[in-house]
Amino acid sequence: MRIALPTNDGESVSPHFGRSAGFLVFEIEEGRIKSREIRPSQSCHPHAEGECGDHAAGNEPHSHAGILSALAGCDVVICAGMGWRAAEALKSGGIGEIAITTPRPAEDAVAAFLAGALTAADQSFCRCNH
Repeated sequence: MRIALPTNDGESVSPHFGRSAGFLVFEIEEGRIKSREIRPSQSCHPHAEGECGDHAAGNEPHSHAGILSALAGCDVVICAGMGWRAAEALKSGGIGEIAITTPRPAEDAVAAFLAGALTAADQSFCRCNH
């Protein structure tokens, strides 16, 4: 299983999925981290938290294809915030599960997911009201 987390520093979970610099991808085998890699984000939205403007109303055309490309082969995404369009794109792109965490060390978030301690997301949970 491959688990991806958005990151800005290569160590911790970014507060917002779409604005992260890249993704930490952990390969899990027998319930343990086997390896990890950093994949650069292919699409970083320019707006700041709380400044989505018409983006939230559906008036700003954009694609999440670059992000999906960076997440190729991943089964799960763990993140602290994501708009509904990104969540739909991940589901359509084959990501089987999206889990909610808080910004914290990425390995801690992975351990919490593997222990069943994270909540699954089925809709937007972005603090800027995407």
